[in-house]
Amino acid sequence: MRSAARTRSRVVPPGLTGTARVERRTRVLLPRLRPGDIAVVDQLDMDRSTAQALVDTGVAAVVNASPMISGRYANLGPEVLVQAGVLLLDRVEGAEAIRDGARVRIHDGVVHVGDDAVATGRETDAATIADEMDIARRGMVTQLETFTHNSTEFLRREQDVLLHGLGLPRPATRIDGRAVVVVVAGHEHGAELQAIRSFIREQDPVLIGVDRGADALLAAGHKPDIIVLGDGLADADQPSAKALRGARDVVVRVDRGGRMHREQLERMGIRPLGLESSATTEDAALLLADAGNARLIVGVGMHASLDEFLDRQRPGLASTYLTRLKVGDRLVDARAVPALYSGQVRPRHLFLVLLAGLVAVAAAIAVTPVGQEWADDLIRLITDLTDKLQGLFR
Repeated sequence: MRSAARTRSRVVPPGLTGTARVERRTRVLLPRLRPGDIAVVDQLDMDRSTAQALVDTGVAAVVNASPMISGRYANLGPEVLVQAGVLLLDRVEGAEAIRDGARVRIHDGVVHVGDDAVATGRETDAATIADEMDIARRGMVTQLETFTHNSTEFLRREQDVLLHGLGLPRPATRIDGRAVVVVVAGHEHGAELQAIRSFIREQDPVLIGVDRGADALLAAGHKPDIIVLGDGLADADQPSAKALRGARDVVVRVDRGGRMHREQLERMGIRPLGLESSATTEDAALLLADAGNARLIVGVGMHASLDEFLDRQRPGLASTYLTRLKVGDRLVDARAVPALYSGQVRPRHLFLVLLAGLVAVAAAIAVTPVGQEWADDLIRLITDLTDKLQGLFR
């Protein structure tokens, strides 16, 4: 006779269960995340780039001690997470009680460790995000005023680099007169690289990888010619050693008045070029291509709508805006290239055109009396030749 304990069915508690990975700084946490984990962070106004990086790790949920959308501006990160099916919990109270590596369960806005409820927050869905984004967009006037002031200050500090190209290094890679593709590991960069693969194959452009954009080029089957990276990047943003060793030029951007820490690169046999500027690495790459007199600059993973500008949530906002003005007549978004570039004419294309022309001429001649006589003669010739061949094999 079975005991009551054996016949009792096991009740599975409701909610989403996973391993908590705790780190206040999301970018520092990214390398530790695995599919199904629950990321516990403290990031105000999550931007799209960070959100996409979280999606790429395969996390099941994001628990944020801060608001996903504070209302300061319309940041795009929460939309990316919700569309990917990631559970969002923000404005979480008691997040400090969640221990790294603990097995936790989220249900109805409550975080449980075992049978204990340790933290509570707000589950954020698509409808909530849409409402808060509308409110944030109505309040963007204040952000634009701040942005205008920051742009003026940035131009005052960086006028030599922006206006005259002073202080920009000269890479060994020849840029003059060539097309340049600048790759940033941003939203949908993989699809954009795939879309311009024929352009890269046929035009042989200079390939510049920005931070992890160098590894994006390698993943797409391309070798970066130049890598531009920031000094002191977090591990999640550093290009791989394989990418660094394969590039012909490595340019390290350091802040004004700072010192380049080149020891790690020199241990790999790399002699980096220095660039002292408060511009972002992405913008430094664009300025480098522009100063080298690039014929055309194609930007991969770097979009610049008003929402995307404000979504960047960094001092480099002014840098991006002014750099776009500087290189604007040469810069093309990678998403536009397939519509503008139809590819080079190849020998097989010429052969097909020639063949089509010959068929058209033959059809035109065939309907004339002379053409019909030629056709009759050709048929008789083929018939006689067939009869002779059959006679040889009898």
